Amino acid sequence: MAPSLEAPEPVEDVLANPLKQKPQLVAPEPEHCPGPESEQAGTADSCAGCPNQKICAAAPKGPDPDIPLITARLAGVRHKILVLSGKGGVGKSTFTSLLAHAFATNPDNTVGVMDTDICGPSIPKMLGVEAETIHVSSAGWSPAWAMDNLAVMSIQFMLPNRDDAIIWRGPKKNGLIKQFLKDVEWGDLDFLLVDTPPGTSDEHLSVNTFLKESGIDGAVMVTTPQEVSLLDVRKEIDFCRKAGIRVLGLVENMSLFVCPKCTHASEIFQATTGGGRALAKEMGIPFLGSVPLDPRIGMACDYGESFFDSFPDSPACAALKGVVRGLAEQIGLEAKDVMPE
Repeated sequence: MAPSLEAPEPVEDVLANPLKQKPQLVAPEPEHCPGPESEQAGTADSCAGCPNQKICAAAPKGPDPDIPLITARLAGVRHKILVLSGKGGVGKSTFTSLLAHAFATNPDNTVGVMDTDICGPSIPKMLGVEAETIHVSSAGWSPAWAMDNLAVMSIQFMLPNRDDAIIWRGPKKNGLIKQFLKDVEWGDLDFLLVDTPPGTSDEHLSVNTFLKESGIDGAVMVTTPQEVSLLDVRKEIDFCRKAGIRVLGLVENMSLFVCPKCTHASEIFQATTGGGRALAKEMGIPFLGSVPLDPRIGMACDYGESFFDSFPDSPACAALKGVVRGLAEQIGLEAKDVMPE
């Protein structure tokens, strides 16, 4: 395919207006044009006689009117944490489910998980609520409850068949994410974890735009040790810096394989450039820890069970507890307030 000759939009403009589609003008902008997205578009003196006048006058202007509604809906959520990577296959959804179970081991915590991976929603399966559906009341959409203190919302609950593909363009995905934040009755939560798809585009921009006013604690980066993964994670860190999202730390997932029987460690993904620890040092972000590859994590996710309850003495469980303690420190909490020792 031949490369596009169109100049890309400046990053600052995309971050400032990620959900607005530019009006499809029928003629080039004339001289002294206030701009099709300006508050004076279609009404300024210079707009008289322009063939685009009606188009510009009807184009959306100003901030999204639903953002105050989202902020009010999420007023009872104490901490909002994004799980990002930029790279597919590094275990973002798995880590999100493990983090949710870790927080939920403290009965005093109430945890919510929002699955924004619209095309590949795997969180319901991992948390054991795949067969649930959305219940709608006068108060809004009710999330599914995996535990007494662990709520989940995903597009999976809206599909007539669990194998149905989601074939949507960006605006429709953005609209559903807005509904997850505006219409879901999250109630009072100690933690809201947002699982995201790979990349740095539509879903990520939408979540940041909608949550910015209500406040985001920050993002946890997930990577595997090899350089191919680190390449994409660097881009995600750059995205966070440009979007004003604090990076709470980096987790190196699947760093080693630990045999469940003899606990011997083998390096599956070789860290040719130093792995996650070296990347964290290079980028100036906290390194939260390395989590070994344990086949029982995959088994627990397949059965929708808590890995912490099933295999509390495993090396992976000990490593995950260390990650949780480091994350608690970054968001200003004591480790004992997040999960029991």
